[in-house]
Amino acid sequence: MTNYAVVNPATGETVKTYPTITDAELEAAIAAADEAHRTWSKSTTVEERAALIRRVGELHVERRQELAEIIVREMGKPIEQALAEADFAGDIYTYYADNAAEFLKDEPIELQGGEGSAVVRRSSLGVLLGVMPWNFPYYQVARFAGPNVIIGNTILLKHAEQCPESAEAIQRIFRDAGAPEGVYVNIYASHDQIERVIADPRVQGVSLTGSERAGAAVAAVAGKHLKKVVLELGGSDPFILLSTDDLDEAVQNAVDARLDNSGQSCNAAKRFIVIDELYEPFLEKFTAKIAEVEATDPMSSDSVLGPLSSLKAAEGLEEQVKRAIEHGAKLVHGGTREGAFFQTTVLTDVASDNPASKEEFFGPVAQVYRAADEADAVRIANDIPFGLGSYLYTTDPEQADRVANAIEAGMVFVNIVLADGAELPFGGVKRSGFGRELGRFGADEFVNKKLIRIG
Repeated sequence: MTNYAVVNPATGETVKTYPTITDAELEAAIAAADEAHRTWSKSTTVEERAALIRRVGELHVERRQELAEIIVREMGKPIEQALAEADFAGDIYTYYADNAAEFLKDEPIELQGGEGSAVVRRSSLGVLLGVMPWNFPYYQVARFAGPNVIIGNTILLKHAEQCPESAEAIQRIFRDAGAPEGVYVNIYASHDQIERVIADPRVQGVSLTGSERAGAAVAAVAGKHLKKVVLELGGSDPFILLSTDDLDEAVQNAVDARLDNSGQSCNAAKRFIVIDELYEPFLEKFTAKIAEVEATDPMSSDSVLGPLSSLKAAEGLEEQVKRAIEHGAKLVHGGTREGAFFQTTVLTDVASDNPASKEEFFGPVAQVYRAADEADAVRIANDIPFGLGSYLYTTDPEQADRVANAIEAGMVFVNIVLADGAELPFGGVKRSGFGRELGRFGADEFVNKKLIRIG
């Protein structure tokens, strides 16, 4: 029996199932990736590998309609957002193709004493395993596979069980772009098989984006076998509003930051922390604006909120909301679902001892907090196990710098939302994981930084 299946969350229809890889097929996949690293990676230049990745990016854009329709079926992303994701994946591959030579050039070291010279030379580690989530099926793979293939690492990619069709489409793109066998290998593996992959001595590192539980499980196995790990886990990102010249614009940005990908984004704004004098007008305007957004058919070009990724996900979110209310939170708007479609929801009066204050709500649910002053806003923002992203709105540049420095997170966006870019490093602290993807730092995780000292 397989766990890999396309189940349309908008209809509940099982569209297609895929067989789990056999142990023999898995062994062949690892062997192919190892052989590709020993041969293709060692015999090609950075420029040649960058040309391959550039073509991978071009094919994502050329096939954007096909790719978008696949993930609408798989996880319910509104079609316009799905098209944008395919484009963004293309941008990421292109970015690394454009900048790889600069990122990988020798780095001279000035000697403190002695004769000769020293450089750090970056080279590949070998076979890498990527364990990817369902919420951004193309973007997540691009930011892992793009830089690492150019570096010369080869990829085993285990996608989410509900994304087998997009996983298949990505592998087809790599093949059509000219990637030799073993450079990028999709594997429909079980959890037990993934443990064996991590343990395999031919595999040199693991990158996982997913839940805390998945991250802890993978890190435990990787640690046992001394493998490098990059983890991007959950987040309950704060949106801190301290001052604004345009409350309506700030409210619209807040709504946009909460509802991106139907609220199913790790670095979406989830907790809205508002200074006391702005709290009431913000809450009134925010609730009215978010209530205007209704879940609709994700294949419609005007849809901005589709179903959640699955019926199970919607049921889980419904239970979280009910539990928050049982522990004293006030339901200001929403809280209901129909199948996998979940109504936009606003909660207030979430006390620090309410479990909701420490949880991630993966869907269109917003918590609004009142802050007495700047220090109180920072306290509320940091009173969470996570530390992925954050958003800060203020008209005071000195305050912006001060508060950004005080927020415990891997990313701070000031007076702007939805501003991720291929050049900007992405990652968190605390229980949101460790390591970085995207930008120059994302190309520096799985490399051998070899010192060459010449006398």
